Amino acid sequence: MAMTGLEIFKLLPKKNCRECGFPTCLAFAMQVAQKKVELSKCPYLSEEAKRILEAESAPPQKLITIGTGEKAVKIGEEQVMFRHDDRFYHETAIAVRVFDDVDSEEFKQRLEKIKKLNWERIGFQIGVNLVAVECRSGDGARFAECAKTAHQATGLPLVLIGGVDQLKAAAEAVKETNPLLCSAKADNWEQMAQIAKSCKCPLVVEAESPEALAELTEKIKGAGVEDLVLCVQTNGDIQKQLEAQTIIRRAALKKTFRPLGYPTLAFAFDDDPYQEATIASILVCKYAGIVVTDLAEPHFVLPIVVTRQNIYTNPQKPIAVEQKLYAVGEPDDKSPLMFTTNFSLTYFSVQSEVEASRVPSWILAVDTEGLSVLTAYSGDKLNAKVVAEALKKTGAEKVVSHRKLIIPGLVAVMSGELEEETGWKVVVGPKEAAYLPKFLKETWTPD
Repeated sequence: MAMTGLEIFKLLPKKNCRECGFPTCLAFAMQVAQKKVELSKCPYLSEEAKRILEAESAPPQKLITIGTGEKAVKIGEEQVMFRHDDRFYHETAIAVRVFDDVDSEEFKQRLEKIKKLNWERIGFQIGVNLVAVECRSGDGARFAECAKTAHQATGLPLVLIGGVDQLKAAAEAVKETNPLLCSAKADNWEQMAQIAKSCKCPLVVEAESPEALAELTEKIKGAGVEDLVLCVQTNGDIQKQLEAQTIIRRAALKKTFRPLGYPTLAFAFDDDPYQEATIASILVCKYAGIVVTDLAEPHFVLPIVVTRQNIYTNPQKPIAVEQKLYAVGEPDDKSPLMFTTNFSLTYFSVQSEVEASRVPSWILAVDTEGLSVLTAYSGDKLNAKVVAEALKKTGAEKVVSHRKLIIPGLVAVMSGELEEETGWKVVVGPKEAAYLPKFLKETWTPD
């Protein structure tokens, strides 16, 4: 657990010099404990005290980076067991496995499928994050060449899975991409640690239990490798995997047990692809940092990444789109103009139905702090004045000539006040977005 203000105070010089900007060392310590000020503000802190305080104030779970550049994957540094306590910060990375012993054409085709596993959902890009290349050929040179091909073809960071000799060849070949090396075990940890240290790459530590992992991580850390990812061997037993994931997370976050203070990797494999997708989704929820799967079909992968998106959104902040005027199709000055709130699910529900109608239209997303129509109206975040201001700010009056505004049927009660506030003619639309296509085709007229 984080140090208290009194514990921090005991390590301070107790000069009450005020050079830190606070009247006493105790006041300074209290602010440090609340993370409102940095330790560096104290000019007289001893090196020993600084070392202790920095070690204690480090996140309970280490942040690990795999890959480089825009597509680099960050996992770890989580703060809570349960999403509603705060939020989860670094989403689970999904890795799709490929093997180096298949025909080169088949290998490339699978990489092409992996590359296409991304979608746009409620304004965000979602998809797979890693390619896990596993050596089954026993040939280090072939493994290295496949690793290069996988990175070049997809642009995604790599997880390299193989024996010591093969992994050494592949890691050397692609070390500039910062791959994750898998894995160090009780019988090879010294060699694997040396490879990871030499290539400056993060390393997976694998053992049969959290207790064995803790012992192994201390040895590997002592060998000079700091960036570790934990993996418990459960042979596909999802119950044991969930138990292990929970034990590791709880030990790190609740007990600040440093030997287990790392993100985790879990394998989700099953002969039944539906079951495999289910297992992967479960591991996303509890609490894998990386999930490796064999699934590469869109209809199996999409539910997994949608689950991840839902889990890793901030529960304290609604997902919202920017307040502006959106064009659907190629609307002109006589096209329908309607408004909805900037709550993402509301906006994209309206947008999809307008697209389905094939009637070119303008949609004004009104800033309601990410609240839905009725919620915003009930909380007075959506009223005639707010809509009128949004019309002015977005320049809506410049894009249409008819001065007619379609409003959601759920807030028909505000139509009179809105007409007075804006001078526009208000047309009450349907209560549900699903009825917009029929409304736009049969009811709308600019006259």
